[in-house]
Amino acid sequence: MINSLTVYCSSSTEAPQEYFEAAASLGKSCAALNISLVFGGGRVGLMGCIADAVMQNGGTARGIIPRFLEEREVAHYGLSELTVVETMHERKMKLAEWGDAYLVLPGGLGTLDELLEVMTWKHLGHHHKPIILLNLNGFWNPLLEFFGRIAEERMVNSRYKDYYTICNSTEEAASLLQSHNTKADTTP
Repeated sequence: MINSLTVYCSSSTEAPQEYFEAAASLGKSCAALNISLVFGGGRVGLMGCIADAVMQNGGTARGIIPRFLEEREVAHYGLSELTVVETMHERKMKLAEWGDAYLVLPGGLGTLDELLEVMTWKHLGHHHKPIILLNLNGFWNPLLEFFGRIAEERMVNSRYKDYYTICNSTEEAASLLQSHNTKADTTP
C-alpha cells in the first residue's frame, strides 16, 4: 500500500512550464488518492509546485529541509509538516524512509543523486519500494540509454530494469499509484 510518496524533482524556477503543469497535476492526484507527499521541503521550483497542489487540494505534504537551505528562505512553511535537519544526509535518509514509494520527476544533479541512491539501495536489498520515473518528453532517455550500456558491459545485471517503472505521463503515473493501492486493498 502506498500511503506516502517521496517525490524527487527540480527546485529550478526556470524548468519548462509543462514540468510545472505535471507537478501540479501529480500533487492534485496525490491529494485525491489520499497519498501523503514527502519531499525536500522547498517552496521553489517543481518541489514547491507539487506541494502547493497537494495542499490546495486538501492533501498532506511533509517537507524535509536542511537548516542551511531554510536559512536561505527557500523553506515551504505552508505544509502539513516541515522538518528541519542539520545535513543533506539526514534529509536524504528521511526522504528515503518516510515514503512507501519514490516518484522521480525531471530534475538536476540533486534529483539524479537521489534517484541513483534509491536504485543502488534497491539493488543491495536495502528496500523493495517501487521507483517510478516520470519520463516527460523523454527527459530520462539519455540516462536509460546509459543504464543499457552499463548492463551491456556487464557492470550491472540486466535485472536492473526491474528496479523501476517508467511512466510517460502524469495520468500514467497516477494510474500506477492507484493500481498499487487497489491491489493492496484486495490482497488477503
